[in-house]
Amino acid sequence: MEMDPEEMARVVNRLRRTQGQVGGVVRMLEEGRTCEDIITQLAAVSRALDRTGFALTASGLRQCLADSGGTETTDTLKLEKVFLSLA
Repeated sequence: MEMDPEEMARVVNRLRRTQGQVGGVVRMLEEGRTCEDIITQLAAVSRALDRTGFALTASGLRQCLADSGGTETTDTLKLEKVFLSLA
């Protein structure tokens, strides 16, 4: 499956922001920040990754449905399974 370039750019940007957040968590650990602060930031990283996964899967579903003329195919069923695994 090929993604629309604009959608791919959005997903890549989300992942780059998340990568920055993970770096922030590492710095917080190295600086000896409180567990509460670190856990709060880890929760934000987790939500960011979840949103990225949902965005990627939704894009794939849209593309598969457009390519299949709206009928259910093996690809759409696979993507549905991936989508549900994020829940």
